[in-house]
Amino acid sequence: MASEASGDNTNSQDPAAATPHGSNGSGHGQHGEGQRFWPMVLGSIGVVFGDIGTSPLYAMREALHHARSTTQLEHAVIGVVSLVLWALLLVVTVKYVIFLMRADNKGEGGTLALMALAQRALGQRSTAVFLLGVIGAALFYGDGIITPAISVLGAMEGLKDAPNLGASLAPYVLPASAGILVALFLIQAKGTQSMANLFGPITLTWFFVLAALGMLHIADNWSILRAFSPYYGIRFLLENGFVGFVILGSVFLAVTGAEALYADMGHFGKKPIRTAWLILVLPCLALNYLGQGALVLSHPAARTNPFWEMVPDFAYWPVLGLATAAAVIASQAVITGAFSMTQQAVQLGLLPRIDIKRTSETQSGQIYVPAVNSLLLIGVLLLLFVFQTSSALASAYGIAVTGSMFVDTLLAYVIMRRMWKWSRAQCLVLLLPLGILDVVFISSNMLKIPDGAWLPLVMGAGLVTVMWTWTRGSQILTDKTRRDSVPLNELIAILQARAPHRAPGTAIFLTSDPDVAPVALMHNIKHNKVLHEKNVILTVRTTETPRVREEDRVTIEKVNDDFKKVFINYGFMESPNVPKALALCRKLGLKFDIMATSFFLGRRSVVPSAQSGMPLWQDKIFIFLMRNAANPTDFFKIPPGRVVEMGAQVTV
Repeated sequence: MASEASGDNTNSQDPAAATPHGSNGSGHGQHGEGQRFWPMVLGSIGVVFGDIGTSPLYAMREALHHARSTTQLEHAVIGVVSLVLWALLLVVTVKYVIFLMRADNKGEGGTLALMALAQRALGQRSTAVFLLGVIGAALFYGDGIITPAISVLGAMEGLKDAPNLGASLAPYVLPASAGILVALFLIQAKGTQSMANLFGPITLTWFFVLAALGMLHIADNWSILRAFSPYYGIRFLLENGFVGFVILGSVFLAVTGAEALYADMGHFGKKPIRTAWLILVLPCLALNYLGQGALVLSHPAARTNPFWEMVPDFAYWPVLGLATAAAVIASQAVITGAFSMTQQAVQLGLLPRIDIKRTSETQSGQIYVPAVNSLLLIGVLLLLFVFQTSSALASAYGIAVTGSMFVDTLLAYVIMRRMWKWSRAQCLVLLLPLGILDVVFISSNMLKIPDGAWLPLVMGAGLVTVMWTWTRGSQILTDKTRRDSVPLNELIAILQARAPHRAPGTAIFLTSDPDVAPVALMHNIKHNKVLHEKNVILTVRTTETPRVREEDRVTIEKVNDDFKKVFINYGFMESPNVPKALALCRKLGLKFDIMATSFFLGRRSVVPSAQSGMPLWQDKIFIFLMRNAANPTDFFKIPPGRVVEMGAQVTV
């Protein structure tokens, strides 16, 4: 993982200086410590399973849309339901809930957590693993922006089928969807827990309704139970050839919440999520898809919109209201996943510092990212008004998630081989079938590219470019700073030979490379001709674990009577608070008065150069990112009145 160059605080800010808000090093939700188990289960239902829980609104409809021949209706319906059930079992249950949730990085999930775990398993920096992590994260963002639009729009389209009022309500579908989405994004600042308390009971009721509707219609045609056999799904694919292959892309819509489920693991913990999936979510989804299939077998006309055809007239409006609420919650699963992904990306040096706020004092994995929230809202509204129907959005949906899932499979292989010490044969027995399944789904979804699937791919490519540019630019600045810097030991020898004027108090110099003299220190000596009585070379380091124990937070290394090196360690899911960490130094023998201490930060003015480093267009992107990074003083919680900034110009 490359270093992050902040350009305005340290010599070459590595990922350590990019720690996002989100932890104080204690009380994390991943283990549910100090929390009641069943409320955590309910909370996970409300936040984690909203995405996959609204798939019944459109997945069967889109899959059956391609199977138009009524003579093959029975084969088509049973085959599609069989494919959906086995996708839920293999992709969600086996791959994510049972297997990949074991590969957690101290409780945190998602592609970037897997990447950090794989890097640690290898024991060295791997470019291939790094690129896989970047691509997986970018693809997650690319497809994640579609989920809120398709979920809410899919629910609100129920207005078109409302008894006696469908035609008059149809024009209000789009504006109503937009209003709901705007409201959802506006309440994100309230925090995950407050929404989980509200969303949990609503989603629980939604799953019970899904199960009830399914059981109500399974009796329409009991032969639908044959769908439990994978034979009918395989037969359907073989009989229909290319059409069956096309339908797989729609079948995948039933499992698109799996990656968000994994990314949200740090919010509630693996045990509550696993429990909720196995005892509630999976059975309810299976019953509903079976009920939709039985209804279509007995009433072929219902295939145009099987979910809403299941709903009795007397219950239509309550179910519509509940579906809308469930769709809002579906969006929440991806939004919280995007927040978690952003937090990890910033800390791992893939993105510049960004304002990340904690929303819970007890569940440190629960965060809010204002900039990401605003960008998602803008993107979702654009999608809503460009595509206008959930069917059109379905054409753009799925391809990036399949790519992200394939990345997870590849990273899991590294972890199994190097960390879990599985044999190659053991790895292939489990991962080869899952990898083949991923490739099949990717290939099927590629057929959607002309119809809109290019959009998440373009967005993903843009994010990969941003992450790669930031990483590469940071490394260039790190290398240049290192070449132009004086080793700290040499500077100390010079100062001992020609002692400068001594200023009272303590000076703390932030740097990512403690072996070279910080730029701010050199400028202070060169321009102010002074050296403080006590000088601390402070380095904030990132570990490849989400959190660091308080006893491992601070390390002090004495250089001589004038200089000490202090290392503050944060996990990649933690929030930096330099003054709070420095308070721990008192216990380790380094005492100073914070009000008599000055923090020296190096602020770099970066100018583009076509002759060195990156291409000019990448230079401009990097400079833009640097200028819009969060202020280091605020980011590190340093008292503004104690900060001295010293500038330098550098090219990239």
